[in-house]
Amino acid sequence: MATDQTAKNKLSGLALRLVRDNLITEIEAIAAHDDANRRRQAFVSYLVEQKLLDSRRIAVAASHEFGVPLLDLHALDLLNLPVNLVDERLVRKHRALPIFRRGNRLFLALSDPTNDQALEEIRFNTGLATDAVLVEEDKLKAAIETAIEAQDTTMTELMDADLEKLEITPDDEELREDADINIDDAPIVRYVNKVLVDAIAAGASDIHFEPYEKFFRVRFRQDGMLREVASPPMNIAGRLVARLKVMSRMNIAERRVPQDGRIKLKVSRTRDIDFRVNTLPTLYGEKVVLRILDSASAQVGIEALGFESEQRAAFLEAIHKPYGMILVTGPTGSGKTVSLYTALNLLNQPDINISTVEDPVEIQVPGINQVSMNPKTGLTFAAALRAFLRQDPDIVMVGEIRDLETAEIAVKAAQTGHLVLSTLHTNDAPQSLTRLANMGVAPFNIASSVLLIMAQRLARRLCTHCKAPEDLPREVLRQEGFSEADIEEGIVVFGPVGCERCTKGYRGRVGIFQVMPVSESIRRLILEGGNSMQLAEQAHREGVADLRESGLRKVKEGMTSLEELNRVTKE
Repeated sequence: MATDQTAKNKLSGLALRLVRDNLITEIEAIAAHDDANRRRQAFVSYLVEQKLLDSRRIAVAASHEFGVPLLDLHALDLLNLPVNLVDERLVRKHRALPIFRRGNRLFLALSDPTNDQALEEIRFNTGLATDAVLVEEDKLKAAIETAIEAQDTTMTELMDADLEKLEITPDDEELREDADINIDDAPIVRYVNKVLVDAIAAGASDIHFEPYEKFFRVRFRQDGMLREVASPPMNIAGRLVARLKVMSRMNIAERRVPQDGRIKLKVSRTRDIDFRVNTLPTLYGEKVVLRILDSASAQVGIEALGFESEQRAAFLEAIHKPYGMILVTGPTGSGKTVSLYTALNLLNQPDINISTVEDPVEIQVPGINQVSMNPKTGLTFAAALRAFLRQDPDIVMVGEIRDLETAEIAVKAAQTGHLVLSTLHTNDAPQSLTRLANMGVAPFNIASSVLLIMAQRLARRLCTHCKAPEDLPREVLRQEGFSEADIEEGIVVFGPVGCERCTKGYRGRVGIFQVMPVSESIRRLILEGGNSMQLAEQAHREGVADLRESGLRKVKEGMTSLEELNRVTKE
């Protein structure tokens, strides 16, 4: 009786109901409620994610507590829900899925029917009255992804559309003198539009238009690897390049110097895709490379990045600290920007001021003040960072620390009550600390400001439909780094095969991480002038898995192959 009275005093609503139904203890409920609040995470999502309770039991308890009927999402046609009535960002932010509209009332599937903030914000956004319908958390998460994917114009539909009339506009504030020049050539227009659409459909990150002496080719970068997709006739090469330059508002008469531009492609009513365009004069003409900037695909949940459980816990703990510096390191194309924006999306709240400076801004997020670096006007990383510190910031993100001036300002910001996120180009986490020291940052400043360093790589995921086990000798497994315990357990290593659903046995990519919190022992080593090898040894003693060890876990789990792991982690 006393315990029940204590729970009444400290808990309410669903948490209290779960305690009374003996589904969770009072101590567990209070701890979960507090930890969820600290992480700015919904209570129900937290319980399911931490595997404290299964979503079915939570939903049944919530149904009894609030008198709301429980709906099975499997009974709905997820491909035809009115998701386009609500901004995709709000659907993901609140995990609120529109399932039915009746007149001016919109019914939303929620795992927590008391989520008044979701109901109110979506009501304001749509102008419709909102009602909650109770569903299970795990089914809701999967249903949101399915419904949103179905709402986007499918690439098949887009291919069947009139490609000459596809809505493509330059995304540039400055209209150059030659803006009125146009290439009135329907076949060329259609061909370029088709290449752009094909690239989006294939999930490519870059498109290369490359002229050579006797041929012209088009290549896509998919899952980090380039592959040739077309070889148009040489006699249209000049017109293809001219068309791309007109679309991105470049000077088509200038062929001797590199140029930069942007294109915006409207894929559906709710989704735009930007292309960052760069031309480069080569021996046989201008090469054009388009970087595809799809904010929707870049903003993934933290669960999708590929963290191990202890790595995710360390990362989340660091980004919720009130001040200090978090560094993400790795080569170009290793997913550093996506990792940083995953953190910023978790932190993006109305009561927090976030500012970023990048070269250039690739992922546009409402609620975050984003600045593109412009050296021509003097807007460098250091200059923007100085300005940020006069703008009352809570969190600052610097695209890259390239020089001592930027490093020193970032360190000072981290020491004076701001959370600073940035990237470096080093091979692993310990080397980042010595890189800062080599730049000229004083060891005591590094030790007092850096909270956590995360090195990462992107490895291609094995296709789940065609991957096959590989028969490897025990000696080979030992040489690759597997422990004797792993080998004795009889681990199964999978390799690529290839089918119609993938590219050479792979589909998508997964992150491989080394997440190194800066402990007191590592701080002492920094102050003593320890090198990267000493720092790495200390981190290993503290249980920090390096990139190779993290990758071997992914191989054991069947996510990727040894061949792919060796490609991305072998020095």
